[in-house]
Amino acid sequence: MYDYDLLVVGSANADLVIGVERRPAAGETVLGSDLAVHPGGKGANQAVAAARLGARTALLARVGDDAYGRLLLDSQRAAGVDTVGVLVGGAPTGVALITVDPSGDNSIVVSPGANGRLTPQDVRTAASLFQASRVVSAQLEIPLETVEETVRSLAPGSRFVLNPSPPRPLPTSLLAACDPLIVNEHEAKVLLGDATVGDDPAHWARLLLARGPRSVVVTLGAEGALVASAQGVTHVPAVPVDAVDTTGAGDAFTAALAWRLGQGDELADAAAFAARVGAVAVTRAGAQDSYPTAAEVAAPGSGTEGPGGEAAAAEQGGAR
Repeated sequence: MYDYDLLVVGSANADLVIGVERRPAAGETVLGSDLAVHPGGKGANQAVAAARLGARTALLARVGDDAYGRLLLDSQRAAGVDTVGVLVGGAPTGVALITVDPSGDNSIVVSPGANGRLTPQDVRTAASLFQASRVVSAQLEIPLETVEETVRSLAPGSRFVLNPSPPRPLPTSLLAACDPLIVNEHEAKVLLGDATVGDDPAHWARLLLARGPRSVVVTLGAEGALVASAQGVTHVPAVPVDAVDTTGAGDAFTAALAWRLGQGDELADAAAFAARVGAVAVTRAGAQDSYPTAAEVAAPGSGTEGPGGEAAAAEQGGAR
């Protein structure tokens, strides 16, 4: 019996968000809205998103001994995340500088701070968390060697989910553990190399699958998502919604998919559920503040119900 449905190993940042009419060009200054500060970071986002849905969730991360660190810990605990694995100190809390335009699209610059001090030894010290977790998810806002140690620490029978964001070339041993590897268009092209990709997302999925992951999910924004495994490539259609803010919606998608896989869903079914979660998230401002409960996802009028319950990603393919 697992104590946790999902263990998230990853980053925790304070999101500093400014709304802009348009992003500045090089050397240009533009005026924006008042600054808003929200708890964020890909790891912390995924943990909150999963816990809001009802998953028994733990987070392994590092924050600074500062006001932003306390903000992040408070947010995790309020959502029901077990923070026994959140380490404090060693550097200031990571910060993400985010601009959001009127269409809801975002641009992000991250200062890793304490996230860069989450070490392989921290992973080894948290061995009991790995033994107690059905599914483990990770991202790349922490050191790559820490993610590699995460794979080596997996309990027998547990499942590993990776969103390689921000993207970078990955070792074969890490790719081979992914079930699934979750990428958007930009991440797919970085992993494959632009010259070899072409314009067919199904081709990207097959190429990525050939690199060693057990399964692959390619999110395509308003076009939905593709899931690929040894059984073939399946398209999950999108749910049309009016996006307000895409910040953190990709993290909600990943968390929801990881949780549902741990509950026994097939990959395409888990992706369809995750897409409904992402679609709700983009209709609300902020990252963690936008994440729905399972009841909100299922509620009539949420904008995510479709024929036979089918739905998919709405804009989260390009979101953090």
